[in-house]
Amino acid sequence: MDLKQLAYFVRVAELGSFTKASQALDVAQPALSRQVRLLEVELRQNLLIRNGRGATPTEAGRLLLEHGRGILHQVERAREELGRVRGSLAGRVAIGLPPSLARVVTVPLTRAFRQQLPEASLSISEGLSATMQEWLATGRLDIAVLYNALPAPEIDITPLRDEDLFLVQKRPAGLAEEPPAPPIPLAEVALLPLVIPSRPNAIRMHVETEMANIGCRPLVALEIDGVGAILDLVEDGAGAALLSSNAVASSIRPSAYLTRPVCDPPLRTRLCLATSSMRPATLTQQATLNLIRKILG
Repeated sequence: MDLKQLAYFVRVAELGSFTKASQALDVAQPALSRQVRLLEVELRQNLLIRNGRGATPTEAGRLLLEHGRGILHQVERAREELGRVRGSLAGRVAIGLPPSLARVVTVPLTRAFRQQLPEASLSISEGLSATMQEWLATGRLDIAVLYNALPAPEIDITPLRDEDLFLVQKRPAGLAEEPPAPPIPLAEVALLPLVIPSRPNAIRMHVETEMANIGCRPLVALEIDGVGAILDLVEDGAGAALLSSNAVASSIRPSAYLTRPVCDPPLRTRLCLATSSMRPATLTQQATLNLIRKILG
């Protein structure tokens, strides 16, 4: 049995589509279809039911999918064990970070990864939490750091820490940085025009839920999916924002903003570590998870 063909079949069966699998694997769809068909010919069984809506595993396909995941994982583990004999772990790890954390975490994480896993390779992507959950399910990411991650059968979630959200406004000209601005009740935040990400951004959904709990709704001035762009618009006077302290601290000019804690109730989001429940973590991935925990813990 060809391992490449097996890996192609597993990805098609997991995603339920040759088109999605070809994109995830970066393989032309005709070549992908041909390799899966060759596997079916070798095994003398149809593994997938092909239709206009995608591809569904047959009974034989479901059985091979169960075994195939284990086989591919064991092959990866064998490669890593051989790497350990040489003195270090190897392999590739793909990590997803929310934009508000990426600037703060990317440099220390990359530095620690290179020091502790010199023979492994690292890929870091930025994305919204909802998008990164999908990337975990499709295998584009091995690990993701998510805000307010929702339970899903294909995702394993471990809470890391809670973070406060602050009201971020343009600092008035001539206003000193000290003393800190006083807290502002959430009901008052609801009266301010906000520059906020579009749904289903995790922070946007959390803000709407907390405001609904006190009988309010956000006054949305602009919907922008990018922390840097949101801060630029706040500095330009387009409105206020609700962001973590990391987002402001890692901006180009933190002194341009006035940050105020939110109270009655406070706004807090939960930062979580997420991995795929369909693909057990390799030793290299486990070591990377420990690095992320140390940096974000």
